[in-house]
Amino acid sequence: MNPNLNLLQPYPFQRLRDLFKGITPNAAFKPINLSIGEPKHETPSLIKDALVNHLSGLANYPTTIGSIELRSTISDWISRRYQVPALNPEKAILPVTGSREALFAFAQVIIDQTKPDPIVISPNPFYQIYEGAAFLAGATPYFLNTLPHQDPNYNHVMDFSSVPADVLARTQLVYICSPGNPSGKVMSLEQWRTIFSLSDQYGFVIAADECYSEIYFDEASPPLGALKAAHLLGRDYKNLVVFSSLSKRSNVPGMRSGFVAGDEKIIESFTLYRTYHGCAMNPAVQAASIAAWNDEAHVIENRRLYAAKFKDVTPLLSNVLEVAVPDAAFYLWAKIKDANISDTEFAVKLYRDLNITVLPGSLLAREAHGVNPGENFIRIALVASYEECIEAAQRINAHF
Repeated sequence: MNPNLNLLQPYPFQRLRDLFKGITPNAAFKPINLSIGEPKHETPSLIKDALVNHLSGLANYPTTIGSIELRSTISDWISRRYQVPALNPEKAILPVTGSREALFAFAQVIIDQTKPDPIVISPNPFYQIYEGAAFLAGATPYFLNTLPHQDPNYNHVMDFSSVPADVLARTQLVYICSPGNPSGKVMSLEQWRTIFSLSDQYGFVIAADECYSEIYFDEASPPLGALKAAHLLGRDYKNLVVFSSLSKRSNVPGMRSGFVAGDEKIIESFTLYRTYHGCAMNPAVQAASIAAWNDEAHVIENRRLYAAKFKDVTPLLSNVLEVAVPDAAFYLWAKIKDANISDTEFAVKLYRDLNITVLPGSLLAREAHGVNPGENFIRIALVASYEECIEAAQRINAHF
């Protein structure tokens, strides 16, 4: 067996199940699960119709690169969304079966194990796929804590000024999540400038995880993406690959559809890897994906639903939690005001007393540089219905 498998830790939701083992939730309350970032809004009919109308495609083996129609549709969407010149759909874009598997597989392509002690930099707290990808590619994760900061420009974002030069010299891959999970923080142009400069200096590849890019609260100010940041700074996309997904944008987490885009040489190598990996998107899903990327009306409505929940839930929690509407994404990254209760104890209390499930922040992070940056925080995923989210907030407000 691959010994690196022994380095993997249980997923946060397994740890949450273990935390709740033997605890009976209060049956007087209807259960409300706000722990997992799984969209619960209705899947748009146009996507379901396209899927059903192209089921004949199941009779064919799909190609790794996907149809040129899908890649061209994605290229057009990127250009519209980020106001950048259209990417070459044949060389710079690759459909993937959800951003999760692509983010994991990407490290297997990038990490050069012939070089000593390769490092993968990850935010902390983080999406656990980054850590697993690093270990199974033969690299060591370096966790960059994203902590509260008096300067709002550095509040819960990756501050590379703290990374030693010898670590950067061994870094081959950096995972950036913007909008962030769990903070919802969006990287600024100046922060991107810093990351690009370091990439130029040390030669590492940037994997920009943008799966939450379409959940935001001001229609006039969509989150800055890595491709647009590079374009605004007069750069090409060397050593930059962006990962995006329809799961959150279009409420189709079960469809497993996304894309990677950016550096053409890296996309070429990733395509070669995936040819053997066997993760081609089936033709019916490709057709449904084209319908999804071509329509913005359902995405605007999706944002409206989230905005209403954030607007009305946040003030209800303010007596118990330090909480504010994030830049983007659908999480509240909330600090517990009572210093005498840990995040795990708080989560147990909500589950036991109020039948509400949230995720303790410490389960989303690793202890690094003397601290677990998730401690005393909880992540609340506002994915349930408006009514359930309001009810959960009211229960919490009344109980503490």
